[in-house]
Amino acid sequence: MGPMPFADDLCDRLRPANGPIDLTAFDPRDVLDFEGDKDDAGKELAEIGEELADLQERLFAHRGDPGARSILLVLQGMDTSGKGGVIRHAVGLVDPQGVRITSFKAPTPEELAHDFLWRIRKGVPGPGYLGVFDRSHYEDVLIGRVRELAPPEEIERRYTAITSFERELADHGVVVVKCLLHISPEEQRERLMARLDDESKHWKFNPGDIDERARWSDYRAAYEVAVERTHTAHAPWHIVPSDRKWLRDLAVAQLLLETFRSLELTWPIADFDVAEQRARLEQEAPLA
Repeated sequence: MGPMPFADDLCDRLRPANGPIDLTAFDPRDVLDFEGDKDDAGKELAEIGEELADLQERLFAHRGDPGARSILLVLQGMDTSGKGGVIRHAVGLVDPQGVRITSFKAPTPEELAHDFLWRIRKGVPGPGYLGVFDRSHYEDVLIGRVRELAPPEEIERRYTAITSFERELADHGVVVVKCLLHISPEEQRERLMARLDDESKHWKFNPGDIDERARWSDYRAAYEVAVERTHTAHAPWHIVPSDRKWLRDLAVAQLLLETFRSLELTWPIADFDVAEQRARLEQEAPLA
C-alpha cells in the first residue's frame, strides 16, 4: 500500500467540536496539509481505490449474514458543491453492484402526505451495502427553515427526529458518515458561470440557483444550526473543504477508507469443505 495522503486521522480532523458552529471559521480552500497538486491527488485517489474496493467487496460478501453491517454516506452542500463529483470520483472507486445511491429531490404529493422521514427510510442501505444520499433528510431542516416551508416548532421537532433516526440506524448496524461539502460563495459563482459558458452543461443550470444565492447567509445559518443540533458520536458530521474539487474527492475517499477500516472486515468463512470441492474439480471428467 502506498503512503497515506493525509498525515493525521482525517475522520477526527474534519469533525467539528461540539457546541456552536461558525462555518466562516472553516476554510473551504484548505488542503488539509496534503503535500501535492491535482495530479498527485489523482495518484493518491487511485491508491486509495485499490484498498477501498477490496474492503467494500468484503462488506458486500457478508450481506446475507446475521448482523451484517452497512455504511451510509450522506452528502449535503450548497448547489455546485460537488455531490455528483464525489459520487463519480470517490464512490466510483468501488464495485457499483454493492452501492445504492438515492437522490432526494422535491418531495412528491405522496411523500408530503407522510412524515418527512418516510421516504428517507426507503433509501437506507441494506446489510452489506454502501448507501449514498445525494441530499438527504437534512433538506427538511435546511430548505424547510430558509424558505419557511414548515413552522418553527416543526423544524425544531425534526432536529430531534433526525438524531433519533440516526441513532436507530447505528443500533441496526448502519455506520453513518455525514459530509458537509463546504464551498465559498465566490467558488459557487465561478461554477455557475462555467455552466453558462459551456453548452454541454446548460442542462445542469437552474436560474433559481441565482435567486438562492441571495439567501447565502440564511443557508449558512441553517447549516450551522443543523450541524450543531445533529452532530453526535453515533452520526458525526465532517466539514469537507470543497473549493478545490480534487481535494474534496480525495478527502471523502479517505473518509470512506477510514470508515471501512474501522469495521475490521474479513472474508466470510466457507460453509463447505474446500478440500472436498477442490478434489471434485480435479477428478472431473473432461467436458464435451
